[in-house]
Amino acid sequence: MDITTNEDVLIRTNASGIATLTLNRPGARNALSTGLMASLQTELDGISSDRDIRVVVIAANGPAFCAGHDLREIRSAPQREAYEALFAQCSKLMLSIIRLPQPVIAKVHATATAAGCQLVATCDLAIAAETAKFATPGVNIGLFCSTPMVAVSRNVGRKRMMEMLLTGEMMDAENAVAAGLINSTCPPDALNDAVARLCATISSKSALTLKVGKEAFYRQLEMPLEDAYAYASEVMVTNMLARDAEEGIDAFLEKRDPEWRGE
Repeated sequence: MDITTNEDVLIRTNASGIATLTLNRPGARNALSTGLMASLQTELDGISSDRDIRVVVIAANGPAFCAGHDLREIRSAPQREAYEALFAQCSKLMLSIIRLPQPVIAKVHATATAAGCQLVATCDLAIAAETAKFATPGVNIGLFCSTPMVAVSRNVGRKRMMEMLLTGEMMDAENAVAAGLINSTCPPDALNDAVARLCATISSKSALTLKVGKEAFYRQLEMPLEDAYAYASEVMVTNMLARDAEEGIDAFLEKRDPEWRGE
């Protein structure tokens, strides 16, 4: 296993094609400071072109998964320009997760609130400990969770989303599964194994197919129905002509395991 650190606020480990990015500001409940976001951005930018990395896991150390933006940092520079730069940086980071060729899994061991909940919602998949909780509580401090709303509302139904935004109350992991915010929950001591199993399953697929499929999934969501079918049909045609698709179909017909090349 390879282990690297990025200014200590983020720890990256590589093992068997899995890159784990661990938020490491436990004393600040892993609040997304500009430094932490910059470190995440740097790692994601590098991973995007790394064919050895098949899956990315975002995890965290300490008592919380992520408490959102760093309010102390925000209050230290109360100017419009600083706020604009902060939210532009955060939006770029979230879009980078969506546009990353590799699937991204949130491994949520504890509470995720505000921009932390946004981070969970932005990841392609999320598994949480059954003790984890989620909230968009900005309304409690006079700051509506407008940017977290963008990601969370694309996972959670409208009425439940408005309830989260207007009350700021916590949602437990069981209800987060029911609402569509996370995929599944498990006992805290089973979280590592649950995430590892999911990573292994995804890693066994063609990297090219995952890249094509992830991009197509997010693009078609924003299209009218007829346009989405036209776009998805073209993606299917292109995908069918790829070497891995031909190999996968032949392997299925010949009742053997496919040999992926990512091409």
